[in-house]
Amino acid sequence: MADRTPPLPVEELRALVANGEIDTVVLAFPDMQGRLQGKRFAARFFLDEVLEHGTEGCNYLLAVDTEMNTVDGYAMASWESGYGDFAMHPDPATLRRVPWNEGTALLIADLAWDDGSPVVAAPRQILRRQLERLAGHGLTARVGTELEFIVFKDTYEQAWDRDYRGLTPANQYNIDYSVLGTGRIEPLLRRIRNEMAAAGLTVESAKGECNPGQHEIVFRYDDALVTCDQHAVYKTGAKEIAAQEGVSLTFMAKYDEREGNSCHIHLSLADTGTGTGADGASAMPGDGPGGMSDVMRHFLAGQLAALRDFALLYAPNINSYKRFQPGTFAPTAVAWGHDNRTCALRVVGRGRSLRFENRLPGGDVNPYLAVAGLVAAGLHGLEQRLELPEPCTGNAYAADCAQVPTTLREAAELWENSPIAKAAFGDEVVAHYSNMARVELAAFDAAVTDWELRRSFERL
Repeated sequence: MADRTPPLPVEELRALVANGEIDTVVLAFPDMQGRLQGKRFAARFFLDEVLEHGTEGCNYLLAVDTEMNTVDGYAMASWESGYGDFAMHPDPATLRRVPWNEGTALLIADLAWDDGSPVVAAPRQILRRQLERLAGHGLTARVGTELEFIVFKDTYEQAWDRDYRGLTPANQYNIDYSVLGTGRIEPLLRRIRNEMAAAGLTVESAKGECNPGQHEIVFRYDDALVTCDQHAVYKTGAKEIAAQEGVSLTFMAKYDEREGNSCHIHLSLADTGTGTGADGASAMPGDGPGGMSDVMRHFLAGQLAALRDFALLYAPNINSYKRFQPGTFAPTAVAWGHDNRTCALRVVGRGRSLRFENRLPGGDVNPYLAVAGLVAAGLHGLEQRLELPEPCTGNAYAADCAQVPTTLREAAELWENSPIAKAAFGDEVVAHYSNMARVELAAFDAAVTDWELRRSFERL
């Protein structure tokens, strides 16, 4: 990957700390759910001690469930091993201001063990490993994520007290592309757009979506790791800004029976032999059918071949699978097509903008794991020189195609038994995320849901 100028160079941070503009530095890493976990430091202490030497964090942070409960089954951390620490090493390339928190800067850490070896099951390390493999082929990945959310007029505390039921959406009806609809909550959207820009993200647009209160803010594509870091910062920051504005928003994949929150991921490849990073020429266009190069055709064929096996990386939660319903713009068929939104994989653009979009992920996705999955799948196609089948030209919901897994249980079994996953990620990573799925399934299987109460309390 190319060297990058961080949004906030370290020397500029030193000056801001010296004149009192910055007094706090957040050092965080993405956990299994893609959430930022870490510590806040006094800025002067961070510069004097932490920037060079790093800090520590309990290794249970990659071995808990969504509720932060300690659970069994993880090799890296347990009661038997004493729940020790791993090291958090700051990545200066990620340093940025956090405009929504006064006097604050943030940067992301990579995780390592005491002997300096990487924590291979850490999401950022998983992505780094796949990008290293891709670089071995003379390629780098450019990625853009399109993350949807639903805004409610209730605060997060009010939503908690109401068990997240009966909340008031910020819009009462479908406002897809409606300027009036986005104008209704423009003060919130404007804060998010402007403050993300001040944090170093390049904002493209904001638009309304179909579900009441649903919106999308889109950022410019970048190198894969940079995009995933920005995705994590944006997701955390949007929630913090919403809380400051006295409202709440959710990225969960399927909040209700209407349209879910998607996170479509666009990916293209650059040839590192023609430049560095995002400056390299696109490796996607060519003289083949559809204007695609052989590289793109093999890479896209790999997506199809591994899509079911890697569904756990794209749809990591129980709720994720509620999105996959016919006629909802969430895919059900393992198919690709040119600008066809009924397919799981959609090819768009032409020439240097040619790319594909994976439409499986929802707003709950961990971007590091999902993008690692896209790269690993593409490498499988490249290395095996897989042939791309004919595109789907009609309604993929009605096509005779293999189907996307419909439950977390099915996806976990495919992942755990996948030769492609084991070859790409290694046994440790496969076992770690298999256990994550088992933990969530066990918790869900033990829960009594509202649906059961409504149908059973009186009538059965």
